[in-house]
Amino acid sequence: MPRYDYRQLGPTPAAEKIFLGWVEALDREFMNRDPEHRSLVVRNALHELYLGAGYREPKPTEPLAQQALVHSFDPRNTTLEPEYYGDIDPVKYAERKPLIWFWMMYDRSPVGLNHWLGFRVRAMLARHIFKSIGKNVKIFHGVEISFGYNLTVEDNCTIHKYVLLDDRGQIIIHEGSSVSDYANVYSHEHDLNDGMIITNTATEIGPRARITYHGTVLSGVKVGEHGILGAMGVATKDVEPYHIKGGIPARTLKVKTIAPADLRPSPEKK
Repeated sequence: MPRYDYRQLGPTPAAEKIFLGWVEALDREFMNRDPEHRSLVVRNALHELYLGAGYREPKPTEPLAQQALVHSFDPRNTTLEPEYYGDIDPVKYAERKPLIWFWMMYDRSPVGLNHWLGFRVRAMLARHIFKSIGKNVKIFHGVEISFGYNLTVEDNCTIHKYVLLDDRGQIIIHEGSSVSDYANVYSHEHDLNDGMIITNTATEIGPRARITYHGTVLSGVKVGEHGILGAMGVATKDVEPYHIKGGIPARTLKVKTIAPADLRPSPEKK
């Protein structure tokens, strides 16, 4: 079977200069971790993205819906689901919330589907939001996270569109792993009798593992090196290295053949 590498694509030189300049300017502003400062930067940037002009206070004579839109650009006027969780770290989340709101609103903006720009915008934001992010990480649009500060993504990983990374406990996505469209990765579970009783457990993917389309990895599960969870599969238990599992609950369908190139030591075993 033929092997197809990704093509190298990019915008025009003029657009590239503007794109990179904008990302670098936001990055400099977000170096300031003060939630108030970050909220103002996000408010202004979203006003420019959506309305094509610098921020101004809405006038009382303008339609109420228009005023509501402008006020909603400011993260201080919004609430997000994780803020309601009792186990949140308010200080850590407060400094990340403006950037998470910007991430969500950027993805829904007119430029949010521009992959070349989006990869760079999200990688920049992830450096300020995640516990850790490696090199050459590609994150597509529509990806949602919970706290952000419990999420580690190592080098050369790809997170495809509309993935949920619920890092309420902790999620570690090891080097070279891929999470496909509409997959869900959890790190907490609810008590069967009292849904307000929560158990947070670390969930790990990889290295070089794949969670395929609409797959779900439950809290505390480890998907081993080169492991694969098949489409729509639900991993309730660990996926052993090189195993391909599928179904609900997921069971082993096949064990991958280890090619000579795959015999190199795993980063986890060094």
